[in-house]
Amino acid sequence: MTKHTPITLAENKELQAAFDFFNKILFNHQLSDVFITYQRKPRMAGHFAPERYHGRHDAKQSTHELALNPDSFVGASDEYICQTIVHEMCHLWQHEHGTPASRGYHDKEWGAKMKAVGLYPSSTGKEGGKETGQRMSDYVIPQGRFAIAFKRLAEGGWKLNLQSLERSKLQSPQGPKAPKAPSSKTKFTCPGCEANVWGKPETNVVCGECELPMQAAS
Repeated sequence: MTKHTPITLAENKELQAAFDFFNKILFNHQLSDVFITYQRKPRMAGHFAPERYHGRHDAKQSTHELALNPDSFVGASDEYICQTIVHEMCHLWQHEHGTPASRGYHDKEWGAKMKAVGLYPSSTGKEGGKETGQRMSDYVIPQGRFAIAFKRLAEGGWKLNLQSLERSKLQSPQGPKAPKAPSSKTKFTCPGCEANVWGKPETNVVCGECELPMQAAS
């Protein structure tokens, strides 16, 4: 009987395997270890955050964070997910071996490193996009270093196991939505000018124009 591998261990194993592989092939083992997490952030496939975690029992311990958004995995290829990993690894490289840009900014130094590892920076994710900016995507350089490295990784059987549930299939964790509660306000109408106001059911309302008591809707 095959022993079941807990899903957390299985997923983390693949994430670490990809990081270690690209660190070796594309960065010559230059990058320090990071804590890889899943985080859902709108319009963001991933991010790098330096020294985001510190040791609970060792004040000197600190760890960078490389986060991936599992929402971006839906409908995406394994190659795209690895692009995101390497994209963030270039931020890590710049933090440790270059001159870090302002928070979230993708500058020319980062862009040059991206090109060196086989990814072309582009604001549109396609040819012709801006190469620097606050929010940046990229595309694979044909026959470049990343393309060759990913092919080797995939041929070795690498794959992730999880992705976010498609939004159209999401349900509330409490189950089906409860029916809406009845409104706490009542509509009152003047029998003279037919003006309307809303208030609590027990409110006595008089029309300021006609000076007639306004009637609650039945």
